[in-house]
Amino acid sequence: MYRLSDLYENAGIFKNAKSKEYLFPIAIGKKVKISVLALGDVGGNLLTGLVLLGGNEIESIGIFDINKNNGKRYEAEMNQIAYPPVVPDSSAENFRCAPEVFAIDNEEELFDCDIFIFCASKEVPAVGSDVSDVRMAQYEGNKKIIEHYAKLASLKCFGGVFAVVSDPIDPLCKAAFLTSGLAPGQFHGFGLGVMNARALYYAKKEKRFAQYVTEGRAFGPHGQDLVLADSIENYNDDISKELTQLVAVENLRIRGFGFKPFIAPAFSSGVLSILAMLRGEWHYSSNYIGDETDGAFFGALNRIAEGKIEFEDVLLSEKLFARIQQSYQNLRELK
Repeated sequence: MYRLSDLYENAGIFKNAKSKEYLFPIAIGKKVKISVLALGDVGGNLLTGLVLLGGNEIESIGIFDINKNNGKRYEAEMNQIAYPPVVPDSSAENFRCAPEVFAIDNEEELFDCDIFIFCASKEVPAVGSDVSDVRMAQYEGNKKIIEHYAKLASLKCFGGVFAVVSDPIDPLCKAAFLTSGLAPGQFHGFGLGVMNARALYYAKKEKRFAQYVTEGRAFGPHGQDLVLADSIENYNDDISKELTQLVAVENLRIRGFGFKPFIAPAFSSGVLSILAMLRGEWHYSSNYIGDETDGAFFGALNRIAEGKIEFEDVLLSEKLFARIQQSYQNLRELK
């Protein structure tokens, strides 16, 4: 049997546990200021979810979109979402408020926040296009965009969290990290949450995957090198690989219906995972594993504890550990 920490130690993460490079830059429990870049399908849904569900964690949300009218529209509509008023005979505990949303005029102001969320995309392949890997098809175009904002974050001496939601999430995290010169602990990729959610979807539909609901785990990227384990305690390699393949191409199945799949990613990977991170709860996100530039962003269950990133350290069978190692190595070699 292996432990997940074996991968991290072999790759060089946290060699110095007190290194400031891997400290989480935000105090858990304080209300944060968020900036969201781009209000397309994913960005618009993510913003809506943060407004509806983030009243306890978020003080305000600044939004920036290349289409100024789109930014004005979301500023108006988000601030017109309100809970019913508290009446004299009701409990004040039932009162909930949504964070204020405001439009950002200049992109330099995007980093006047605690968390910057990158939702920009140059071009998402159209539904019906002959693209086998929709996520990686966006890499070169989105890499140029994220490198621009990574440099801007560096110029602004940004000290908060740089969160990536655009595809391909894990390679874009690395591109931003290497370009910016900021600490690796500042970058977090949010893509694995929806892979876990899709695995749960199939586990509830098909009996052979059922144990994933209570014993399953997800590892790796939001993409073809995804690793799903049907069970940590009673791992079945064949069933796990079958489930992994179903989930890895689920976006193509939804595209087959004639629609882009962006609602579940925006909420499962974005909204719910980001809010869990801010609460110090276990959640799926990608973090940097490796020494200096020789590493990769890799997804696993983790939480923020005592100001540091804490990964769930579980026992793994030899076959499962080998799959995880190979996934990490593939991400590490991606340029």
